[in-house]
Amino acid sequence: MPLTLAERLGFDATDRVAVVHADDIGMCHAANLGAFQTLRAGPATCGSIMVPCPWFQEAVELAKASPGFDLGVHLTLNAEWPHYRWGPVAGRSAVPSLLDDQGFLPRTSIETVQRAKPEEVEVELRAQVEMALEAGIDVTHLDSHMGTVFFPPFLEIYKKLAAEFRVPVFAVRPDPQVLAARGLQGATEILNWLVGSLESEGFPILDGMDTDSLDFAEGEGLEHNNGRIEKLGKGISYLICHPAQGGEELSIITPDSAHQRDFERGFYGGEEGARAFEAAGVKRVGMRPLRDLLRS
Repeated sequence: MPLTLAERLGFDATDRVAVVHADDIGMCHAANLGAFQTLRAGPATCGSIMVPCPWFQEAVELAKASPGFDLGVHLTLNAEWPHYRWGPVAGRSAVPSLLDDQGFLPRTSIETVQRAKPEEVEVELRAQVEMALEAGIDVTHLDSHMGTVFFPPFLEIYKKLAAEFRVPVFAVRPDPQVLAARGLQGATEILNWLVGSLESEGFPILDGMDTDSLDFAEGEGLEHNNGRIEKLGKGISYLICHPAQGGEELSIITPDSAHQRDFERGFYGGEEGARAFEAAGVKRVGMRPLRDLLRS
């Protein structure tokens, strides 16, 4: 019988293992402070950078100051905040279909799908990966901001970039029950295509995911995040968090999720989170070992 991904990474087949992933690095100064706290202190194991965002260069400097961080590219086709926007790194004239009426990346995934030409999406996403590499980021993986690349017009581009740069991507075997609970039953076929296509070329496929980051009321963060860890299944699961330093900047940019992001900074970058993983018996891994496996 073939080895499981967990076994190929040196774990037991029955182990529960989490890729504890910090999203939105580079989005703002507060996101950089929070994410790099979690990466330095743990239990976060890796994260990904939003290359088009205004604080990308600071993220690069922080990464260079602490070599060895496990960082990917958070492929970005949206600028979702009302008063805090960014545009494409390929240049507005190169990808005009990726611009909204204000000249920025669209706010929603649906707007991107409706506007963007796939060939221009490919130009932009490749430019983001190349900019990160040229800046000195040792890109370990790719994933998607707001899940926009998982829409059918763009999914093949996601797979193409993974093959071109030879890096693993956020790709999970679809669970029909999870998809149904999120109203995404129609995505099963295209996600099965992605998984099958990647797996046939030797790419590692994750066993599970937990994307319930930011989904808790003030004062309920500890219970919510302990629950996320407790319910992880066996194998390698991708657990997303959005750590950021609380304060005026964060509250102005994202008033509805500022307290959750600050809580996740402390939990996934401190002893409380570390104890929660230990108590649940959940081991942790980053994405660099998956890249090493892919390239071996």
